[in-house]
Amino acid sequence: MDLFEYQARDLFAKHGVPVLAGEVIDTPEAAREATERLGGKSVVKAQVKVGGRGKAGGVKLAANPDEAVARATDILGMDIKGHTVHKVMIAELSPEIEAEYYVSYLLDRTNRTFLAMASVQGGMDIEEVAEKTPEALAKVPVNAVDGVSIEKAREIVALAKFPADVAEGVAEALVTLWKTFVAEDALLVEVNPLVKTKDGRILALDGKVSLDENADFRQPDHEALEDKAAANPLEAAAKAKNLNYVKLEGEVGIIGNGAGLVMSTLDVVAYAGEAYTSANGGGVKPANFLDIGGGASAEVMANGLEIILGDPDVKSVFVNVFGGITACDEVANGIVQALELLASKGEEVTKPLVVRLDGNNAELGRKILSDANHPLVQRVDTMDGAADKAAELAAAK
Repeated sequence: MDLFEYQARDLFAKHGVPVLAGEVIDTPEAAREATERLGGKSVVKAQVKVGGRGKAGGVKLAANPDEAVARATDILGMDIKGHTVHKVMIAELSPEIEAEYYVSYLLDRTNRTFLAMASVQGGMDIEEVAEKTPEALAKVPVNAVDGVSIEKAREIVALAKFPADVAEGVAEALVTLWKTFVAEDALLVEVNPLVKTKDGRILALDGKVSLDENADFRQPDHEALEDKAAANPLEAAAKAKNLNYVKLEGEVGIIGNGAGLVMSTLDVVAYAGEAYTSANGGGVKPANFLDIGGGASAEVMANGLEIILGDPDVKSVFVNVFGGITACDEVANGIVQALELLASKGEEVTKPLVVRLDGNNAELGRKILSDANHPLVQRVDTMDGAADKAAELAAAK
């Protein structure tokens, strides 16, 4: 879950990362009182989960409360790279800035560790820094057990070549930022820019945080950070049913057991779909990612089908299951019972289902589907063949 800047700022403040005061508002007039509380001057910052706000006119200075109202009026409702601004942060005006830096921690999936990144070239896109001056971006592996002590932080600072007069202050900020990263079960914490002010302070002026939703069970406070208004209604409904679902822009609904199998299924459907033309004129594509996990009970299967069939973009459904701990006969019974369950709830199933079963008890599972002889269920025994059939059916709708 990606956070808005004001939410990142609040988390930083909670854990002691040096930040400036700020308030989030959603009406122009509220900018007046917020600016008055901050001393009469402020920075009005659009709250959207996308970069480039400043270049788009989403960050404005306000010299007095009236100006803050005017700037908030300008920014609220603005479209920034397809994101509508519904909230702005009224932030304390920063003291005069002497230098801007970049620091972050993130999960390094490739190397199965954590990574610290730091640069003395802050205030700009870090991707641009990495591309044009890669030597200016220090990348330092962080061991999950050892974490970031003050000694490790000093190592990061030295490799990034921070000036001596800010080295200790940045190192202390790095230690606190690591504590935030761990305490909040984050996948990314980023400060850009981390600044040195004329009076010698080190401050985090802008923050980006991405939280690991797999850790929600031990982070009950994180639910309040979710932007429910912007959530895809299908994804929200799937989450309520404890389904691992992601909406995509395609026509073939995908159900599989296991994330790896589902990812492979997306690729196979996308490849097969190139031979067909969808209603929008392009090739047929997957409509979603849905992993039902190892226990494909009738209820789980019904929940998955209910979500996918509720997507108006879906024209056909591909159920791709490799029987392991859960045998294919259980999955087949689950599909049959799920269709009966949906019918009993008055939810008419009108879209064709292509089912491919392989692995443990595959033959028995196939027989169960054949015996059920549901008019909308087609059984195809190979993954490529099933993907092709699902794409063909989607294109025909």
